[in-house]
Amino acid sequence: MDIKTLVLALALGNLSLCAALFFFEAGARRSGQTARIHATWMWAKQCQALAWFLLYFRGELPDFLTIPVANGILFAGFALDASALWEQAGRRVWRKYLVPALGAAVGVYVAAWLLQLPAGGRIAIGSAVTAVFFLAGAAALGRGWRSGTVLRRYLVVLMLALSAAVLARGLLSLPALTADGLNPVAVQSAGIAALYLMMLGNAFGYLLLVREHEHGELARLEVVDALTDVPNRRGFYTALTPWIALARRPGMPTALIILNLDQFKRVNDSYGHSAGDMVLKAMVDVCKKQLRDSDQMGRLGGAEFAILLPRTSAEDAGMVAERIRQAIAALPVKAEKAIINMTASLGVTTIRAEDSTVSLFKRADEALQAAKQAGRNRVAEAPAAIL
Repeated sequence: MDIKTLVLALALGNLSLCAALFFFEAGARRSGQTARIHATWMWAKQCQALAWFLLYFRGELPDFLTIPVANGILFAGFALDASALWEQAGRRVWRKYLVPALGAAVGVYVAAWLLQLPAGGRIAIGSAVTAVFFLAGAAALGRGWRSGTVLRRYLVVLMLALSAAVLARGLLSLPALTADGLNPVAVQSAGIAALYLMMLGNAFGYLLLVREHEHGELARLEVVDALTDVPNRRGFYTALTPWIALARRPGMPTALIILNLDQFKRVNDSYGHSAGDMVLKAMVDVCKKQLRDSDQMGRLGGAEFAILLPRTSAEDAGMVAERIRQAIAALPVKAEKAIINMTASLGVTTIRAEDSTVSLFKRADEALQAAKQAGRNRVAEAPAAIL
């Protein structure tokens, strides 16, 4: 396959990837960061498609279009590729680092063209710039290498290998480094083939990473409450199970607190569900400030929450519950139409050796009901076990 055919394949390939992403997005409603990442990636492929088409018509179009303009657009496409990967990694470095790097790269390449640097020198500059942007993308994928998935690690290794191949192609294009008997056309073809493989690996890898992220998010939402970002009932029960088993062994007890916001329904009825959501999130935040890293808070449903306090006695758990009660009572939530003050009732118990999940929550809920019947905005402890 000759060089021109490879260049056309790169142009058509990037164009088809734009179409693939369009249809990939057609059935999905995305917003925020995800939509921004997809838009960045699509712009990257559009830039690369346009650049490769200009390069394909080299000799038929003016050199200004097929050399400095085409390569500048190509650099922009590679920089946007790296930007999309960094945004996916949770860091927006496009404006801070990649824009200046892109400006410098285009400036150096255009200066080399204006100064009529030999083609080998320009190829070396272009290859170095391309390799740098590929390495930037690999660095984004490589964040959290130890906890990364197999797919992510594979893409990092692939991008590093192909970056090395592109950089080698540039170095071998320099007259001073060209080995005797080395075919320049073969070197050029090998470099473009590496770019073709990078296009395929980057494109399909990106789409697979999107799917992987979405599947991971769906799995997370099975055990995490989307509003408050604490475990939901299922997630909390999963965290509680091993502590119920440990209660059969002698040692420091583990405590459970059931918390319910008093008369929460009137907040939704009077101020709307958006205000109710604000109250719940603010309440969770203030509760977390009273807890240790080892403690676990979960949402059981509505305005009812559970708090697991590992290795905590009933007396200490009562003190924690009282701190939480006071913190909630002192928390004014600024809603759109009013400042909302809330109180909470809490029931406290400890896990016993004979407990099941049902018996444990029944006892904690009875303590919660006692707190409500006593006037709300108070803590009630379940009766101690009868020995």
